[in-house]
Amino acid sequence: MKEKEFILYKHPLQLTENEMLMRSSEFYEFLIKRRTIRTFSTRNVPKEIIENCIRAAGTSPSGANLQPWHFVVISNPDVKKQIREAAEKEEREFYHGKAPIEWLDAVRPFGTDEHKPFLETAPYLIAIFEKKYDETSDGNIIKHYYTKESVGIASGILITALHNCGLSTLTHTPSPMKFLNSILNRPQNEKPFLLLVIGYPEINTEVPNIKRKELSQISIFI
Repeated sequence: MKEKEFILYKHPLQLTENEMLMRSSEFYEFLIKRRTIRTFSTRNVPKEIIENCIRAAGTSPSGANLQPWHFVVISNPDVKKQIREAAEKEEREFYHGKAPIEWLDAVRPFGTDEHKPFLETAPYLIAIFEKKYDETSDGNIIKHYYTKESVGIASGILITALHNCGLSTLTHTPSPMKFLNSILNRPQNEKPFLLLVIGYPEINTEVPNIKRKELSQISIFI
């Protein structure tokens, strides 16, 4: 029997407006505590937590529901070492020649440089790939649409899911990232989108004393 093309949708939450307001405020207060860190503990994280967070990311909306993402979860120390060495090579070239002065000035307050020890110390890395197309078993190409937007949304959900579990993250984008295809043996239809570092903060981890922009600075209601 052919499956129905459409099914009835009912939101899983039936809330009053007061309940909605309370949840929206609580969620904001929870997320404003999320911070990017650069010093990770080696403390182990159960694999099942990472699996569930990736499942959550996989619920993300995508162009034509083609779900153009692939998540490669790395915990193998040898592979993490290879990734660190390749990333630091790209970063050295970037920080000492390729990077525009404006970028170096922008990141100077955060103390970032080409040294990326967190790529080895954190228990997990997730390499997120953007799939430009799929190929069927008979060689036909299925083009994907709005891939960058779709993978970006999925990455945001993944970061939020990990924060919800009490884990910290760092978004790392060495440029270029083609070495990830080689090290992780990914096909040519996949393009590295983001390298996500995951774990617990090291004891006495510090973060920059920053402020988020106010609502009036990031939005307008018409």
